[in-house]
Amino acid sequence: MGRRKAVQDARRDREFEAFVAGAAGRLLHAATLLTAEPRDDNPRARHLLTLSLAHTYACWDRLRGEDPYDRTRQYLATRFSRAAWHQYGSLGALGRSRTHAAGPLASLTPQERLILVLRLYEGVAEEQTAALLGLPRERVHTICDRATATLLHPPRGPAPAVLGAKAVSP
Repeated sequence: MGRRKAVQDARRDREFEAFVAGAAGRLLHAATLLTAEPRDDNPRARHLLTLSLAHTYACWDRLRGEDPYDRTRQYLATRFSRAAWHQYGSLGALGRSRTHAAGPLASLTPQERLILVLRLYEGVAEEQTAALLGLPRERVHTICDRATATLLHPPRGPAPAVLGAKAVSP
């Protein structure tokens, strides 16, 4: 029985390695978008991905026809939302996160980033996103629209300073 177990473990390891080779890049990009870190310097995203892949590996034999990518993405989203909840009190309650924020979605709240990444980057349906986050579908739709509008039309900075009585024009 030891030999059979060794063969099964070797097969499992090969399958998981093939999965990671094909999915890790996209999952890392999703994690980097979630954490709002720069692409070149993303230790929180890498840690989040490592935890998600470790979870998927631990339950690899119990997937039974489930898509391992969906399972990993779901755990990644859950792990991110739990960490954001602990760090900020709630996903959107304390406004915009400025710690380590330098990525393209840095101007969004953690909740907005999570919904935008799931809906637009990953293509998860509103109903599935709502179920995953425990929100009504309409709320997910509203948050996604607001986040998209924030990205397309960022808030303007302060008005330019006026020198003396005349405005300086280029």
